[in-house]
Amino acid sequence: MNFIWLEDFLALAQTGHFSRAAEDRCSSQPAFSRRIRSLEEWVGTDLVDRSSQPARLTAAGEWFKGVAENMVAQVARLPDEAKQVAQAQATTLRMASTHGLSFVFLPRWLRKIESSFAMERVELLSDVLSRCEVLMQQGKVHFVLTHAHPIAPSPLDAEDYGALKIGSDELMAVSRPDDRGQALHALEADKKSATSILGYTEASGLGRIFEAVMGKRLKTVPTQVVFKAHLASVLRTMALDGRGLAWLPKTLVEEDLDAGRLVSACPAEWNVPLEIRLYREKNMTGQAPLALWRAAAAEH
Repeated sequence: MNFIWLEDFLALAQTGHFSRAAEDRCSSQPAFSRRIRSLEEWVGTDLVDRSSQPARLTAAGEWFKGVAENMVAQVARLPDEAKQVAQAQATTLRMASTHGLSFVFLPRWLRKIESSFAMERVELLSDVLSRCEVLMQQGKVHFVLTHAHPIAPSPLDAEDYGALKIGSDELMAVSRPDDRGQALHALEADKKSATSILGYTEASGLGRIFEAVMGKRLKTVPTQVVFKAHLASVLRTMALDGRGLAWLPKTLVEEDLDAGRLVSACPAEWNVPLEIRLYREKNMTGQAPLALWRAAAAEH
């Protein structure tokens, strides 16, 4: 029995017309009719009453329609079921993380939870937030690690996903210091000349958060965006080079601040508090991913 015959039969049962069903199946009518006849020969009885227009199912055809629908539905579920079986036995943890957290926070966090969870292998995909979100939506990763803020919700905040706060951070306005140790590019409300700003592109998750929280307020002071990038690490390099003021995650620039390579460039109320969240699908399966989630929850 050819599985295509089942789909042909269901198309005919829906339309009642050989010509229309053949068209729906992208087939010529003679070839379509031959496949229906082959199915009937395999079943051993007529499934279609061809004496009426439109064609009607015989009693055996009505019974077989339910059987065919169940078989087609079951076959359609096989890839997902096979994937779930494979994931349940998988020992590789697939994680997507935004670039800013990949460099410093993620290695430290993994070391922290290793005391209660033995990881065999981690596969990390470091990318911009929008791409990390897509990877999760496509089921290609178990987890997404990212910065978050209540005012700038992510598609992963939908009910199909779960989130766990595993840390805190903040976007700090920083600049390279001048010869006196003061910010070379400071943000001052009464400043006459525009402060050079290193900003994020629209593809940046941090940019999305900053715009939602501080976008309108920033327009109240004289500024000029002189450079944009979607990676905080690129903006850090430009800030270290003295090109302007940048809002960067404290986790990324903490060592620079301690060493005096960067300094705060504005009052603390201009900083943006952030959560560091770990996202997962609510119906996630697999011993290794679930074990990591439990270890992360216990730690925090």
